[in-house]
Amino acid sequence: MSNNKFKVLIIEDEANICSFIQTLLETNGYQALVAQTCVMGMTMFISYNPDLVILDLGLPDRDGLDAIRSIRQKYLTPIIVLSARTTEQDKIEALDLGANDYITKPFGTGELLARVRAALRVNRYGGGSLPGGVFSAQGLTINYERRKVFVDGQEVRLTQTEYNIVAFLSEHAGRVMTYAAIVRAIWGDTDASSTKNLRWKLPKIPKSLASPPGAITFIPNNLAAGYGRKEEAPKPLEPAGGRNGTGRWPGWPGFIFGCWG
Repeated sequence: MSNNKFKVLIIEDEANICSFIQTLLETNGYQALVAQTCVMGMTMFISYNPDLVILDLGLPDRDGLDAIRSIRQKYLTPIIVLSARTTEQDKIEALDLGANDYITKPFGTGELLARVRAALRVNRYGGGSLPGGVFSAQGLTINYERRKVFVDGQEVRLTQTEYNIVAFLSEHAGRVMTYAAIVRAIWGDTDASSTKNLRWKLPKIPKSLASPPGAITFIPNNLAAGYGRKEEAPKPLEPAGGRNGTGRWPGWPGFIFGCWG
C-alpha cells in the first residue's frame, strides 16, 4: 500500500457522519484523519499537515469559523466546509474567511468526492493550480494527478513529504530555491525544527531517485541541492548568477532545479 496518499483531515463532531466520510475517503484511496472538536482538529492539523480539511462549523467547543481563521494565518491548505448551516450569510462568512468550498448537509457522496478532487487540484504551495499532466526531464517523470514519481520508467516509492519536496522543486524548474522557501511551502513555517527536518530529508531523496544506485545525482547532498545528470551539458539557471557568477553551480552540471541554505 502506498504511503503517499492525500491526507484529509475531517473535523466533525457527529460520529455517524464522521465515520461515513472516513470510510468514503479511504475506499477512494485517501488517508483520512478524524477529529471531533475544534481544538483537537487544530492539534492534528499542526501535527499531520494534511492536504485538505473537511470542516463542520457546529463543533462542541468552538465555532468552526475559528479553525478557518487559525489555518489561514499561515497556511493555504484547501478547506471544504460541510455544515448544516444553510443561509447565504453563513456561506459568505466562511468563504470570505478563506474556505475554498461550502457544502450543506445532507450531501451526496458523488458531489463530495468531486469537490474533494477539485480542492486538491488547488496548489497548496501558492494558491494557483497544480501543474497539469506530467513533468518529465532527464529520465525523471512526475505524474501530478497520481502523485507518483518515476526514474527511467520505474516507480520510486517516496513518503508524502518527500514527494511534496520533489513536486515543489519541479514546479520551480530552472530556479534556485532557498531552504527557507522550501520549508515555508512544505511545512508552512520556517522555524528551526522544520528547517532541521528538511536538512534531514533532502539527503534521503537522491538515494531513492538513483537508477541504477549511485548512477544519478538528482539532489547533491550539501547546502546547494538540485536535480540533473552529471554527464549532460551544463544548463544555466534563472535568475542568472549561480554561486560562481555564471548562472551554473560549480561541480553540478545538468541542473534542473536547485536550492541553497
